[in-house]
Order: sequence, then structure tokens, then C-alpha cells
Amino acid sequence: MSIPVKLEAFEGPLDLLLHLIDKNKVNIHDIPIVEITEQYMEYIRGMETKDLDIMSEFLVMAATLIKIKSQMLLPKDETKEEEEEDPRKELVERLLEYKMFKYISLELKDRELDAGKVLYKKPTIPEEISEYEEEVDTASLLQGLTLAKLHRIFESVIKRQTDKIDPIRSKFGRIEKEEVTLSDKIEAIQQFGLLHKTFSFRKLLMAQCGKMEVIVTFLGVLELMKIGQVIVNQDSLFDDITITFVGDEIKDMEEDLILI
Repeated sequence: MSIPVKLEAFEGPLDLLLHLIDKNKVNIHDIPIVEITEQYMEYIRGMETKDLDIMSEFLVMAATLIKIKSQMLLPKDETKEEEEEDPRKELVERLLEYKMFKYISLELKDRELDAGKVLYKKPTIPEEISEYEEEVDTASLLQGLTLAKLHRIFESVIKRQTDKIDPIRSKFGRIEKEEVTLSDKIEAIQQFGLLHKTFSFRKLLMAQCGKMEVIVTFLGVLELMKIGQVIVNQDSLFDDITITFVGDEIKDMEEDLILI
């Protein structure tokens, strides 16, 4: 008659594998898969549980271990130049992740136990005592205080406030948003064209005050080209572009603009 032996309970197959690795004192990155698989299968044979859900988890891991064992026993293909991937790699990554979460859970459990030992007591001081305020002796507080000490305290406070100021950002001014509309810029180009008739496109852009005005001026010239109020000419590649205003009057563009 066989004597039943109750084996140590584990939370899952990964927990059992970590136990076997610690028991054999082997490196988790270089698991002796043959030895660990044999010990794992020995534990599976001795399990007394009849819960199929629990057994299925352990059996899936057993199949994984046997697969890895068979891959490692196969002879390596020396014709391949690339180094073959270690079949234990995925299992090692799962074990390391499980080990991390296991240690975190143990740490949280210890903190929970420590918190359970803390007792809080409500204040039981009589009201007449809790409202009592001890008189402050101003003479003792100011004892040894001189104007020189006050001056040093004042200088230290001012220095701390000065150190908080960024020497670069504090000199930045306020950046105002440029309000430039396409219709206003087109009207300005038309007025300029009526006075000068023919002018340089480069000089027109260089006369603008900022990047936004340059962009809107460029769009204004394109819009005037589209409606036939200006003619653009360039004698050869990389030469300056000449703009000739051919319109006779300033046209109101407010309703005709199509902004994309």
C-alpha cells in the first residue's frame, strides 16, 4: 500500500519553475532544461488535485518544457551563418516578469500587515486645556537680536528671491501676435503698384516687417496674378523676379478671396 505524500502547493506552473530553479541554485538565464523538466514532470505525477483548470495550466507548461528540451537536444545546423535563437528565451522572459510581480505582491502584502498593526487614537484632551495658549515672552525672543543680524537675515532672503529669477528668461519681452490679413496686404500691394508700376519681388518681400507679413505678401502676389492685376517676369534662372502692375484701380478683394 502506497503512502500518500502531500506536495508543496504552488500558485501556478511559473511559480513551480521558480521554486525548482531556486532549489537547484541555477542561473535563470541558463536553465538546465533537461534536469528542470524531469523534476517538473515528477511533481506533475504526484499532484493530487482533480481540478482540470489547474491541471491544464501545469500540463501546458509541461508540453512547453518538453518542446524546448527536444529543440535543445537536436543537433545544430552548422551551415547557417546566423546564430540560432535560444529556445529558452521566451520562457526566461516570462519567468523574469512573473518573478518581478511576485516580489511586488509580497512587498505590498508586508506593507498591508505593517499597516494593520497601526492603531489610531482620537484626541481626548479636555477642551479647557486644548484652548490654552502659552503667553509668549517677547523679551526672550528678541534676546541677542541686533540690527546687524537683522540685516544679514534680510540680505539672505533677498538673495534667495534673486536666485529664483532666471537670468535669461526674465529678460524676455512679451511676444505680440501679428495681425496681418490677406485682403489688407493685397490692397497695400495694389497701392504700391499704382505708384511704382514695375518693382522687384525680392525688395517687396525684404520690406516686410516679419515672417508672417512675408508669407501673406507672397500669397497676395499670387492672388493678384490670378485675377490679372500683376504680371510676373524673370529673364533667366535665379534672376530677380520683376512684378508689373497692370491694374487701373484698386479692386475690393474682401468677398473674392478663396482661402485654402
